[in-house]
Amino acid sequence: MPEERKFEITDAKGGAAFAVRVVTRAESTEVVGINDDGSLRIRLQASPAGDPAANKELVEFLANLLEVGVGQIEIVAGIGGREKVIAVEGITTADLESRLASGGNS
Repeated sequence: MPEERKFEITDAKGGAAFAVRVVTRAESTEVVGINDDGSLRIRLQASPAGDPAANKELVEFLANLLEVGVGQIEIVAGIGGREKVIAVEGITTADLESRLASGGNS
């Protein structure tokens, strides 16, 4: 049985960063849980994952979930694929964990 990796949020300059893996063409946009690699699994209605509309949907969803402005969220890696690194400006790792726990379906 593979070892389950913990979801990891790291401190970034002026905020926090974490990995996500998006699944597209979903019925609703939502947090599904944590992947085996420790990334946050999120379903999006848009497709494909690297499409500008899907990236916009992801950023807007995370801004709403984390209660921050859209301008505080940036896809810093993986903009054209399913696996992305998200940076959130002006938020601590503790705040980020708390907001994900209260708003996500983990």
